[in-house]
Amino acid sequence: MKVTIQDIAKAANVAKSTVSKVLNDSPRISDETKARVREIMKQMNYTPSSIATRLAKRKSHNIGILFDISKENENTNPFFYNIIVGIESVISPLKYELTIANLQQEATELSVIDRLVRSGRIDGLITNSIILNDEMIETLNSLDFPFVSMGEYLSTPVSWIDYDNAEGGRMLTGHLLAEGYSDVAFIGGERGEDIFSKRHQGYRQTLLEAGIGYREDRTINGVADENLGYQSALELLQSHHPPDSFVCMNNYVAFGALKAAQQLGVAIPGQLGIATFDDYPFSPYTHPPLTSLFIDTFELGATAARTLIERIDKPDLPSSSLLLHSKLIVRESTLNKKAGLE
Repeated sequence: MKVTIQDIAKAANVAKSTVSKVLNDSPRISDETKARVREIMKQMNYTPSSIATRLAKRKSHNIGILFDISKENENTNPFFYNIIVGIESVISPLKYELTIANLQQEATELSVIDRLVRSGRIDGLITNSIILNDEMIETLNSLDFPFVSMGEYLSTPVSWIDYDNAEGGRMLTGHLLAEGYSDVAFIGGERGEDIFSKRHQGYRQTLLEAGIGYREDRTINGVADENLGYQSALELLQSHHPPDSFVCMNNYVAFGALKAAQQLGVAIPGQLGIATFDDYPFSPYTHPPLTSLFIDTFELGATAARTLIERIDKPDLPSSSLLLHSKLIVRESTLNKKAGLE
C-alpha cells in the first residue's frame, strides 16, 4: 500500500500540514523537525507527490461545491439555491469565487478530484455526505486538501455540518403530544436513508419516553413525495383504527396527506393533526396552514463555508462536527385537538 502524508505525520507525531511544509522546505519549520520528518520519510520509502507539493503552493481563490442531482434527497434539493447563497455570503467578501460541479456528469467521484483538485482549480471543497465515501476521503487526505461535508459522516473522521434531525423528530412529535394527539404516524423516507433514520429515531424515542409505545404499522416508508403522502394518508385514515396525527418527512408528503384528509372529510385540526419537516414550499399557504420545522439551509451553506475557510487558513486543525438547530413554527394544522373539535 502506498505511503501517504498521513502515514508520515502519524509516524512523526506531527500534523499533516507540518509534513507538507517540510516537503516545501518552509522556514517556519525548525531544522530539527525537518531532519526527523525526512528521516522517517526515508525509512518508510515515501515518495513525495509532486501534485500535493504543487497544491500546497497554489492559491486559486476558488471554492468548489460538489453535488449530484441523481442522489440529492428531499432535504437538500429544493433548497440548493439557499445553500449556494449562504456559501456566497461568506466567501465573496473574502474575494473567493464559487465553482459548482455536478457529479452526475462525471465518470466517478475521483474524476472530479482530478478535474478540480489535482488541477489546482479550487482551494477547498464543500460536498454532501450522500456523495462522500471513504475512498474519496482518503484521496483528499492524501493530497492534504481541505474539504467539508454538509451532512453527518461517521465512518471516518471528517469535518461536517448538519441539522440535528433526531432533535427535529422529537420536536414535531412532542408538539403533537402536547396538543392532545396520542396516536402519531410517521409518513415518508426510505429505510437505510440516514436522514430518515435520524428523524424517525427522534419520533420513536419521543413516543417511548411518553409511555405511548411504538407501533411498526404507524410508519410508512417510500420516496417522500406528494403521491406517497396522499396514498399513505388514505390508507391510514380508512383503517379500522386510524391515527389522529401525522409527522411528515417533508412538505410534499404533508401536502399529499392534507389533500387525502380533506377528500375524506376529516377535520384538521380536531380529528387529525399534521406536522412536517421543512417549511418550504407549502406550509404557510395551505388550508389550514401547516405546522412545520424550519431548517435554515442558508445558514447550513454559510456555516459550511466558514468552516472550510478556517480549514484553508489553518490546515493543522483537527476534524470537527457541528449540529445546527431547527425552529418549530406552529400553525393551525396542529392546534389543540379538543379545541379543534369545538
